[in-house]
This record gives sequence, structure tokens and C-alpha cells, in this order.
Amino acid sequence: MLELYQAEDCPYSQDVRETMTDLGLSYVAHNPRTHEGELKNETTREAMEAIGGEDQIPFLVDTECGETIYESDEIIEHLEEYHS
Repeated sequence: MLELYQAEDCPYSQDVRETMTDLGLSYVAHNPRTHEGELKNETTREAMEAIGGEDQIPFLVDTECGETIYESDEIIEHLEEYHS
């Protein structure tokens, strides 16, 4: 399963979402906060920090590969390598 912690107004999150769509991937999107940092869902933000240790988006959890990845470029590279 792919889980993306992201913000709808974040250009980096948008790049990841577009790549996932282009690759035909299904994923669960979580929206803990806005790109500017406005809290949207405290429980989701806490879960993201518990898994990855940071309040940074985008953040990908790939349970199939056992990977957690920050940084849009690294996420896109991972998706293209392991899910295309």
C-alpha cells in the first residue's frame, strides 16, 4: 500500500500526485496540514511524525517495499523505480 502525506496546495505534493497518476498507482492521501503549515488534522500529523519523525510533506509510506521517504524528487525516483 502507498500512503502519501501531503497538502493539496503544495507544488511538491502535486508533482508526486501527478507521477502516481501517470503510473496508474492507487494510494491513500492524508492531509495533515497546508503547505504553509496550517494544521488540518492533528491525528494525521501525529501519525506522520510517529512514522517518519518529521513534520514535512510530501512524505511517502510504501508498505510493499518497507520504505518511508521525504522529498518529492526522491519519492518520484522511488515510484518510477519500484512501481512502474
